[in-house]
Amino acid sequence: MSIILVLVFVLFGLILTALFAWRLASRRCSLPCPARLFWLLDNPFAMGLSSRTKAAIRHLDLKPGMNVLDLGCGPGRLTIPVAEKVGPRGEVVAIDVQAGMLRRARERTEAAGLNNVRFIQAGAGKGKVERGRFDRALLITVLGEILNREAALKEIYGALKPGGFLSVSEVVGDPHFQRRGKVRELAGKIGFKEKACFGNWFAFTLNLEKPHGK
Repeated sequence: MSIILVLVFVLFGLILTALFAWRLASRRCSLPCPARLFWLLDNPFAMGLSSRTKAAIRHLDLKPGMNVLDLGCGPGRLTIPVAEKVGPRGEVVAIDVQAGMLRRARERTEAAGLNNVRFIQAGAGKGKVERGRFDRALLITVLGEILNREAALKEIYGALKPGGFLSVSEVVGDPHFQRRGKVRELAGKIGFKEKACFGNWFAFTLNLEKPHGK
């Protein structure tokens, strides 16, 4: 066996060990991707292939003038295309706990010439979101990073307009990966109804609706 092959196996083993340790640690405390590693979220293979990210946006069925809540926006990977979709009459509220991520997202928004994005540094479930204002909400590989998921989902439910929906995307390679059944269980307790599901066991998107009249 060549030395290069040995090194590849060692590197692969170290990556798996690090992901496993990160997953265990994240059960006790919130461990989002550090802002200095924003490029891990920005690369074309984040959240599966880039085509999968485009599919997640397509399944949002966005219309001009909509208001969208992007929770755990990171460096703005989805914030920018979503803001372009809703146009100047709409708005995206991008929330992240890390100032570094928000700074990166703000820079990208300005570079894209967009002025319909508002940034808030806060954690999900901390009461920083307006109630009954949003048509869509996004949790893209973020749900597992939130310690109090019930509080976060309750806040999102309250923030959505009746008939609006939350889009949750998960990828099995993410250290914070949440199983589809677990997401359904958590959301169902809050009052969400499943609207649609896309993908497979490796990567999926669940659209969860706030029923009319709620």
